[in-house]
Amino acid sequence: MEKGSLKCSANYIPLTPISFLERSAVVYADRVSVVHGDLKFTWKQTHDRCVRLASASASSGFLAAMLKLFSLVSSSYCDQVAALAPNIPEMYELHFAVPIAGAILCTLNIRHDSGMVSVLLKHSEAKVIFVDYQFLDAAKGAFKILSEEGVKLPYLVMIPESRSLSRDGRMSTPEGFEYESFLARGKTDFAIVRPNDECDPIALNYTSGTTSSPKGVVYSHRGAYLNSLSAVLLNEMLSMPVYLWTVPMFHCNGWCLTWAVAAQGGTNVCLRNVTAKGIFDNVARHRVTHMGGAPTVLNMIINAPASERRPLPGIVTVMTGASPGPFNEGNCSNSYGLTETYGPGTVCAWKPEWNSLPLDARAKLKSRQGVQHIGMEEIDVKDPATMQSVPPDAKTIGEVMFRGNTVMNGYLKDIKATEDAFKGGWFHSGDLGVKHPDGYIELKDRSKDIIISGGENISTIEVESVIFSHPAVLEAAVVGRPDDHWGETPCAFVKVKDGFSATAEDIIKYCRDRLPRYMAPRTVVFEDLPKTSTGKTQKFVLRQKAKAMGSLSKTSKL
Repeated sequence: MEKGSLKCSANYIPLTPISFLERSAVVYADRVSVVHGDLKFTWKQTHDRCVRLASASASSGFLAAMLKLFSLVSSSYCDQVAALAPNIPEMYELHFAVPIAGAILCTLNIRHDSGMVSVLLKHSEAKVIFVDYQFLDAAKGAFKILSEEGVKLPYLVMIPESRSLSRDGRMSTPEGFEYESFLARGKTDFAIVRPNDECDPIALNYTSGTTSSPKGVVYSHRGAYLNSLSAVLLNEMLSMPVYLWTVPMFHCNGWCLTWAVAAQGGTNVCLRNVTAKGIFDNVARHRVTHMGGAPTVLNMIINAPASERRPLPGIVTVMTGASPGPFNEGNCSNSYGLTETYGPGTVCAWKPEWNSLPLDARAKLKSRQGVQHIGMEEIDVKDPATMQSVPPDAKTIGEVMFRGNTVMNGYLKDIKATEDAFKGGWFHSGDLGVKHPDGYIELKDRSKDIIISGGENISTIEVESVIFSHPAVLEAAVVGRPDDHWGETPCAFVKVKDGFSATAEDIIKYCRDRLPRYMAPRTVVFEDLPKTSTGKTQKFVLRQKAKAMGSLSKTSKL
């Protein structure tokens, strides 16, 4: 076989999602690519804008440092371009323009304060940062901190509030350039910089902040390409879908759907602020076919007041995350993943024979995290000490582990953390789960979130799922509260729906009627839950609050 085989450019080209944009610019040239309010672009226009943005440095009189960044001379794939922006057309364009220029896109969480932005800019060594006007103060604050530390500042390109301000070509701030005037310097005949190796980095994503020390997760062109196609299948997207952006583009590059929608020639409906009214209005106006989001987004939709609701023009397929929530029926699929797996790495693949089961049984099946998607080679639940698989009995808890082509390259500048994460040839998620007899996995908790009370392991996810089913509960999170007798006991933080009421006694009794007594919360606190910008509850904040409460009782009994 070897005698007749030849690996060459005829049968091997490094995979990159850049090719999705190039194809859609031909196949779907006049099809709407991006919508934001009354603003619309076609795929031909989006392609041209991305190429011009990448080539902007070729303009005469531009800064020498920018010339180096965006020209063909810069072929080392080591320059980072940061972005601090919500789900707007410019943020979408950067997902193609930056890799077309041969650079690495580093999207920053828009909820970060100046201190964290400065930390991430310093760590990533970003040469340029694109900043939406809404977050300009945070960027300027970060620049001030970096200046005081003697760190060289990146060039700033501001995205203005109104496009009408951008047509005169003026600089908008003393610190840098304005987006449209910057783009106008580019040319559409710019030679696209393709990766020499498909494992070259395309993006840098920092973990979402559920812990106090985010890590820089490196994505490759290969992983982004494969995960984008997997996202198409995962979301059951036919050609020309209409995707509503409720998942932050800065989070795992929008679960790679920034590139996936381009692969299918779809329409990206941008949404600066995620509100129930904005969701209903855009679904109705643009006939949205797909969207995604954390369970908090689904809660927002389900509990929207009548004045904000609109009749839906058709079925909307929704992909949600692994947290407990109201996603057990309809065209809503449950997935699970991490920043390190490019977003969702599993899907609870539905089986037709489950359709005849009672509602509660269907809901329980759908809430499982399921099996690996088509781009992930394997997922397993293992004993991290022995690396042996746990028995598929739905009882034995182990650590959820992944391996495949849609696992990160590693953590930027942290080889030890990378080696620890890949120990034994698998990516260690840090999540605890079980495997069912049918091979589907179900999360039980993060390893740090499991509550040990009187020697018994309590899954906070299991307790949260029960609390969520209470008719008055909008959101819930459970953590351990110190207890001098039991070690710790469950403490529930609950947000009640508007127009409803509940007492701590109500919630405790409701749980005791449905769970073993030791698993029921002994403390219930009613308040808004602290969230990351991706809708994840910041449990480390709640753990600090529970710890500050002290022991519930020195002689408490369950």
